[in-house]
Amino acid sequence: MEGTEPLTEPAAEPESPPAPRPKATPIESRFLFVDVAAMRAKQLRRGALPRLDEDGEPEVHRVHPHKAERIAMEEVKRGLVLYDVPVSPGRSA
Repeated sequence: MEGTEPLTEPAAEPESPPAPRPKATPIESRFLFVDVAAMRAKQLRRGALPRLDEDGEPEVHRVHPHKAERIAMEEVKRGLVLYDVPVSPGRSA
């Protein structure tokens, strides 16, 4: 392997910690809670990464659920899932 030079990577800039995600407003309607959690569970089943480790809360004897539905419910409960409620055409804002 004569004539080959070792490849050097350019100096990488130190990565800054990611900006914290904004928290969603608490859901007071159980029907909206179920809808948001169901949509998030579908995302998790399709390969989305769980957000439970990103919330910054201390890990004190916490057991993480394994089912997509339970993970989604916990994420919604902690405000980690952002959602929009569309305005129906018959209602005025």
